[in-house]
Amino acid sequence: MKNTLWIAFAVVVVAAAGFFLWPKHIRNGIAADYKNGTYSINGRMVTLVNGHAETDTGPNSVSKEVTQYFGDMAEGDLNGDGQPDVAFLLTQSGAGSGTFYYVVAAIKTTGGYQGTNAIFIGDRIAPQTTEIQNGEVIVNYADRAANEPMTAAPSVAHSRYFVLSGPMLKESPRIAGAGAHCGGNMMNAPICAEGYHCAPAQGSHLPFGDVGGTCVVN
Repeated sequence: MKNTLWIAFAVVVVAAAGFFLWPKHIRNGIAADYKNGTYSINGRMVTLVNGHAETDTGPNSVSKEVTQYFGDMAEGDLNGDGQPDVAFLLTQSGAGSGTFYYVVAAIKTTGGYQGTNAIFIGDRIAPQTTEIQNGEVIVNYADRAANEPMTAAPSVAHSRYFVLSGPMLKESPRIAGAGAHCGGNMMNAPICAEGYHCAPAQGSHLPFGDVGGTCVVN
């Protein structure tokens, strides 16, 4: 009887210690450290441990999908609560030759960090800087031109912009003013500010739907 009580007591002690001595893991979706947070990548939840995670690529597969903290961390308030949130890049690689870059954010709460969804940036790009300005995440990087092979060195500069919408990170369109370029089929095409609309540029013979136009007053 005494042995049974001691065993039960030991189990309770070990369980309690495991709960309180697990500072860098997830409790109720909140991580003490953003490098140990959980992030949604392509609809699948990935939990980092010291900036690293490995998962099987499929049933009976010997290869692993590796998710890692890349860096380019920026700090700033993304949701207007006065707390210093962070944004940074993750990479994922597996059995193939690709190295896929994603931007994520970790929202600061009273208990730690809440991870967001990840947004794909590119394959084997050359990251430059990540910034947070006025509640917006800006990712600057170099990529290849559309007609270049993956063996070419990234040399074309890009900047993409992201904001927090509720708990989700989403791409932010560029806001254009009077006379500025708008619309077109480019990624993240600029849209006109309130009170203006996008109209074909005067004298242009290019297709408006493809190349866009300029912002004019309503």
